[in-house]
Formats: sequence, structure tokens, C-alpha cells
Amino acid sequence: MSKLVAIVEDEAALAANYQDALKQQGYRVSHYYDRASAVTAFGQRLPDLVIIDIGLGDEPEGGFELCKFLRRRSARLPIIFLSARDSDADKISGLRLEADDYLTKDISLVHLMARVNALFRRIAARGTDTDESGTIRQGPLLVNTDCATATWRDEKIDLTVTECWVVAALARHPGHLKSREQLMQAGKLVVEENTITSMIKRIRRKISEVDAQADPIQTEYGMGYRWRPDTE
Repeated sequence: MSKLVAIVEDEAALAANYQDALKQQGYRVSHYYDRASAVTAFGQRLPDLVIIDIGLGDEPEGGFELCKFLRRRSARLPIIFLSARDSDADKISGLRLEADDYLTKDISLVHLMARVNALFRRIAARGTDTDESGTIRQGPLLVNTDCATATWRDEKIDLTVTECWVVAALARHPGHLKSREQLMQAGKLVVEENTITSMIKRIRRKISEVDAQADPIQTEYGMGYRWRPDTE
């Protein structure tokens, strides 16, 4: 069965354009005009990917609230913000809420479909890349590279699929510098480099929530990141 993409958008004409483009790519599509109807539907069943506007009806931040709801339900569900709001503050807020991508509505439908397809390819590749198969253990970290699990001192780290890939790429070779571009490739991402910066901050926060003393990721300013080889 084809993948189900949900669109949460209060502008009917825009939603219709997105639906037509997605259906031409072979996806099934569901559409919701507001946060309330989306929450009701997603409470029963999650789609395979969600595209969310930020302002929904009379809720200027409705999309952000919906993203929080979805992340409580699933750390792995691909979420794309598609909004007319293009301020850095909004983009940072969206990424802090653990969305996988943040796009503005001036993006072409071709570009949007490329982002959607890239996210699905990344998910499909989780268990098929033999070079990335198995598990990685580095000190207190244990990560399954198909992103099924990630633990720190036997406590679960609530990583998204993308975050899990990035952690695996860093931890696989402790001490080796990984550029942002290399981490984007490891995470099967098609995003701006500052998305990686925000993601590293989230990963650090999530690890620190399990172990406040942990600091396994070292920043090499202007170059990238490395997993500390002496992490214990």
C-alpha cells in the first residue's frame, strides 16, 4: 500500500495543490483544516508523514502545538513545517520541536516533492544499507543503526530517526571529524547546514536529560563535530 501523507493546512487552494502533487507521486493524502480535527484523526492513527502549516485558523501557533502532540506520540514520524513565515525565529522554533524540515510556501511543488521523497528514501534505507547495519557501542552509548533503539547507560534516549542516524555517524568512528555535509549525508538529509547545528543541540540536550555529566560530542568550530574518544 502506498504511503499516507497528511496535510494540515487551513488554506483550501494551497492544500488542493499539495494534494494533487502528492497524488501524482503515488501517495495517498489526507487533509485537515485545523489542529483539532488533525489531533482527533492522529489520535486514532498516525500517517507516514505530516506536512504542517504553523498558523491554523484562529491559532497562530497551532502548527507548533500539533508538532508537540505528534512528537509525544512518535519520535520517528517524519514532520515537515510548510509555512509562509520565514523568520529565523520561526525556523529555529520548528527545528527545536524536532521537525525534520522547515520549508517556506514560496518553495516550488517540485522542490517540496523532492523533500518528501528524500525523507521517505532515508527511512527506507535504515535497514538496507549493509555498511550501516548492526549496533554501535561506544562507552555508555548503545545505538541500533536502524534507529530502533538508542540508550545511554541502559536508559533510553528519545531520538528521532534523523538524530539516531547522526549519532551513529559520529559514534562509529570516535575522534574522527565529521563535517555538517557528511552528517547530512549520514542522515539522508536534504536540508540547510544550520539544521545540523540545531539537531546537535537537541541530541546533546536529550543525552544530558539521561546523564547530566555527559558531553560526548565535541564541536570543531567552522569544521564540524567529533565523538569524544574518551567518553566513559
